[in-house]
Amino acid sequence: MNKIYPDAKAALAGVLKDNMTIMAGGFGLCGIPETLIEAIRESGVKGLTFISNNAGVDGFGLGKLLETKQIKKMISSYVGENKLFEQMFLSGELQLEFNPQGTLAERIRAGGAGIPAFFTKTGYGTIVADGKEVREFDGEMYVMERALKADLAIVKAWKADREGNLVYRKTARNFNPMMATAATLCVAEVEQIVDTGALDPDAIHTPGIFVKRLLHGARYEKRIEQRTTRKKAA
Repeated sequence: MNKIYPDAKAALAGVLKDNMTIMAGGFGLCGIPETLIEAIRESGVKGLTFISNNAGVDGFGLGKLLETKQIKKMISSYVGENKLFEQMFLSGELQLEFNPQGTLAERIRAGGAGIPAFFTKTGYGTIVADGKEVREFDGEMYVMERALKADLAIVKAWKADREGNLVYRKTARNFNPMMATAATLCVAEVEQIVDTGALDPDAIHTPGIFVKRLLHGARYEKRIEQRTTRKKAA
C-alpha cells in the first residue's frame, strides 16, 4: 500500500467535509502542519471544530483558517498570541472549549488509548469543573474529563519512512504523537522521507500503523513567536 501522496491537496482528497472535527499538532508555531493547514484553507470546507493547543498567530498556522471563518469551534488550552482568536471569541463568532494544558494532552492521549474518561485534580473548584462529574478518591476531589477523538489528525514530523513510521525533532514532537493515535484518519507531512528500514526502530515515535497518508513538505517557514533579544554590551 502506497501511503505517499504528491501534495497536501491530494493527501486530503475525499477526506475533508464541512462540520468535521480535526486535530492539529503543534505548540505555538513549533511542529505545526503548515502545508496541510494551507490545503484546508484552499478547500473551502467550513464549520470545522479544531482540537489544538492553540490557534497559531494572526495570519499564520490555524490563524489562517480563523481569517476565512472556516473554524466554528476551538478546543484549546492557550489563545494568547492570536488577537483575531480573542476578538472572534468575545464577539460570539467562535466557540471555545478551554482546557488546562495537561488535561488537553491527556484527553487526546486517552482518546487514542481507548479510555473514554479519566479523573484529574486539575480544575476542581473552578469553572473548568462546571457541569462535570466530581468524585472523591482517598480524601481528594477529582473532576471527570472525557477523552477526545477526531475525524482527522494532521501532524508534522521530521522524518518518515515509506510505511509511515514517524520521527519528530525535539520539541516539535509536542502534541503530534498523541493526536496521530486519536483520529479516524491521520495525515502526516514530513521534512524527509527515507526508505523503509532506514530509521532506527528504537527512534520511531509514531508507528506507521497509525498513519494512513503521507506527504513531503518542501518549504517551511521557521517563525519565532516572540523574539527576545538583549542589548549588545557597550
